[in-house]
Amino acid sequence: MAGNYLDLLAEFVVNTRLEYLSPGAVNAARNVVLDTVGAIIAGSRQPENAKFAQLVKTMSGPGRATLVGHRGTVQPVFAALVNATAGVALEMDEGSRLGGGHPSIHVTPGALAVAEELGRNGKETLESVIVGYEVISRIGTGTTPRREVHSHGTWGTIGAAAATARLLGFDAGQTRQAMNLAMSMSPANTWTPCLEGATVRNLYPGRSGFQGIMAAHLGQCGFTAVEDGPADLYDGLLGQGFDPAAVVDGLGDGGKLRIEQNYFKLHACCLYNHPALDAAMILQKREGFAASDVERVEVTAPPIAQIMADPQPENMLSAKFSIPYAVAAAIVTGGADVTAFYPERLADADTASLARRVKVLADEEMDLRRYDYPAARVKVFLTGNRVLEESVTAHYGDSANPVTREDLVGKFNFLAVDTLGEAGAAKVVDTVARLEELPDIGELTELLRGG
Repeated sequence: MAGNYLDLLAEFVVNTRLEYLSPGAVNAARNVVLDTVGAIIAGSRQPENAKFAQLVKTMSGPGRATLVGHRGTVQPVFAALVNATAGVALEMDEGSRLGGGHPSIHVTPGALAVAEELGRNGKETLESVIVGYEVISRIGTGTTPRREVHSHGTWGTIGAAAATARLLGFDAGQTRQAMNLAMSMSPANTWTPCLEGATVRNLYPGRSGFQGIMAAHLGQCGFTAVEDGPADLYDGLLGQGFDPAAVVDGLGDGGKLRIEQNYFKLHACCLYNHPALDAAMILQKREGFAASDVERVEVTAPPIAQIMADPQPENMLSAKFSIPYAVAAAIVTGGADVTAFYPERLADADTASLARRVKVLADEEMDLRRYDYPAARVKVFLTGNRVLEESVTAHYGDSANPVTREDLVGKFNFLAVDTLGEAGAAKVVDTVARLEELPDIGELTELLRGG
């Protein structure tokens, strides 16, 4: 099976064509691209990311790949590094519950950069995003990561390599080689940077995009790989087990692609917050209580959420990985968008007070890969001995509870208008809506550079 599953993945990467896919799959892929470039544009405005973009201009040789939100172009590996890093800075990038992690931010920046360098068209670019996304999510499905390992980045390399291989016109053998090389180049990360708020964490997808592109080119140079890269990495070092059969279960059987089964984020924080946030906001909207009415809150979540129970995060990033803070901010402000995690909100006395009264409990049956059991339960204890309870299985934005087109475009505009202006943002929305018709992907990427 070890050899067969990689062969099947490689053949999927090589043979997938847009014309063979359902309209739903193509539309889902466009939406994922729009959402991802919106997250990158907004993140590009963070001071460290702006400086990073200027730094790589001095490090890169001449290249055609766009630094999103900035003027100038660089080599694809550097564009993928900077753009993917910016795309996770605000925790607004989409993800995959079935595979874990965030496939698009690991594959889309690299696919856009390589396609731009090669002068590929929109259809070819979209196909590369779709196949890279599928590979990442499926490798994630086959992996049982160690509790201390943060999956962000660890299997992104193989998807970036798959997308690059597709754009370079590799055959199945070359594609398998690139994917195996990429696995041996994967970042190894813990949850500590997230919990401490160390922004080196934002480099995870940037590094995997950089390494994935490099892996494809290293294969062209003659570098060789281990026989089974995913199993070598996840069957002991970063994982507690790897199941090749699960990776290819249902692949090519005409069912929905993984990019159709994703989730979008309307809250600017870690996914483990989202079901709890939705439950708390449903209760508040239905019952009309104020933060001053709340005595305490109990959030029951998957066991891993126990590491996200610090009620006093020190900075914006660590706040995004604090369930008590996020729930308190949502109850106090009525939402959990980007502004709820700004430094001035962290200093708000009412939010801090309520966060200290939010307790996080674990339910061993909860698992974000499941859709047959709640992902979170929230109990709100109000003055007057009133107790409210709500559970959520799929948060708003999940494919099982889909976001409206209006809300998805509204999110993009919220993230992009400050950089692109209203007209520029509208032009990006229109261009992505006809992505597969573009004769050159540069028609889109040039719009992403800002003023």
